[in-house]
Formats: sequence, C-alpha cells, structure tokens
Amino acid sequence: MQTMWKGSLSFGLVNVPVKMFAATENKDVSFKYLHKACQTPIKYTRTCPHCDVTVGWEDIVRGYEYEPDRFVVFSDEEMKELQKQRAQTIDILEFVELAEVDPIYYDKTYYLAPETSGVKAYRLLQEAMDKTGKVAVAKTVIRTKEVLACVRVGKGAIILETLFWPDEVRATAELPNIHAASEPSEKELDMAMTLINQLHTTFDAEKYTDTHREETLAAIQQKIEHDEITTAPAAAKPAGNIVDLMAALQESIRQTTPSAADKPKRAKRAPTTRRSTAKKTS
Repeated sequence: MQTMWKGSLSFGLVNVPVKMFAATENKDVSFKYLHKACQTPIKYTRTCPHCDVTVGWEDIVRGYEYEPDRFVVFSDEEMKELQKQRAQTIDILEFVELAEVDPIYYDKTYYLAPETSGVKAYRLLQEAMDKTGKVAVAKTVIRTKEVLACVRVGKGAIILETLFWPDEVRATAELPNIHAASEPSEKELDMAMTLINQLHTTFDAEKYTDTHREETLAAIQQKIEHDEITTAPAAAKPAGNIVDLMAALQESIRQTTPSAADKPKRAKRAPTTRRSTAKKTS
C-alpha cells in the first residue's frame, strides 16, 4: 500500500506516530469512449466556447459562480492562502458511542498503521478503545482540506473514517411524500416484522459479491478468447515546422529527379571540318 499521510494521532498529551493508508479501492470495470469509425480513444480538451480556442492550464483561473454566469475570480496565490496547511496531527476532540454516529455521515475509510517508534502507544490506544467500546471524534487536514473524522478500532487496526460536515447532509424534508399520512394496519405491521425476523442473520461481507462486475469481466474475457479485438490506429503525426517542410520538399525533388542512367541518350553528331579563316600571304 502507498502511504498517503504521515503524522501522529493525538489525544490528551499522548502522541502516536502513524501512517495513513487508503482502506478501500474502486474495482468498477472502466470503459473508454472510442470513435466508432476507427476505434481510436476520444480525447477531451479544455476549450473556451467564447474565444473558440483550446486553453492550456497556464491560462486557467478558478471562479466561484455566486449567481448564474457571474463569478468571483481567485488567482493561484489567493487560492494558496485559502488552503489549509497539511496537518501533522489527527487531533482527537472527544470519545463517543459508535451507535451515536449515524452512518450517513461516513465518507471515506483509511487505515492507520503505527510507525516503528510508536507501536506501544498505538497498541495502548487500540486496546483501550476496544475495551471501552468508544470511538473518537477528531479533526485533521487531508490534501489541504480540513476534515471531521471518526477514529475507531476494527480489523485488527485503528481506522479513520472521514465524516461529512453536518451542513453537507441534506434534510429529509426535501424528499417528496416523506411526511404523507398513511399508517399501516396492525396486521400489516406484524407480518412485516415476522418477515424481517425470518430473514435476520449475522452480517458477513464475504457472502456478497459484485455479480455485475463478474458478468462484465466474463463478457470481456469471452470477446478476447473469440478474437473480437480491435487495435487503435496510430495517431497522425502533427505537421512539422518549416525546416522539416523544406527538407521534405528537397527529398521529394531528389526522388523524382531522373538519374543519369535514366536520362534518354542523345544521338551522336558527325564531326565537322572547320574552315580556316587565316589570310593567305603574298
């Protein structure tokens, strides 16, 4: 695994040196868009619809659209001032019950592994949290962004879950018909509860598989085995500069100029006798 972050997990006066690793990875089957006519991957360019030109990164600034088509613009220097400096600590603010953290707040999951010098302190915090059944609410900065996090124990390690901020979670009041009055009957409720109890079991993630991904990979493999493969043609070379153009023209002229052996031979003319123009002397 690639280390994403180095620092320390801090609670009270205790600092635990740790490394952070991504705990999950996306295994979706990714498809590229190809040009139907020649099977070449499509390129996406940054263009300005007003100037009708391709725009390089050096000519791009960031703007916040506070009203439709109205922006406040920030330069690179101003953006740097707004960004948080990378934190060296994960600061534990308090400990709470895991059940009190609604799963809707969970965003991304990371593993925290101890540095060599911090193994003992890491195990101390891990076992203390495990025995008390508590999880920690913490703050840190990841990639210049301040994040709220839940630190908990699981899978034999300390895990950090980044959390959405409260104002990032939408209110259920926005949902249609969510508060419409329609109460189930007592009999319907009993039947629903019976069905739930019959389907109740212990959660085991290993039982579940992504059947869509498996079917897609199988279809891909079948096409490979049946040689249903296409190769993208080589991209056309861009036109050269004027020097290359002159060289190409010269080479074209050389190749199309007949050699001495290819030139038609002319018939030889008979030699002529020159008449003397000297005057006779008396």
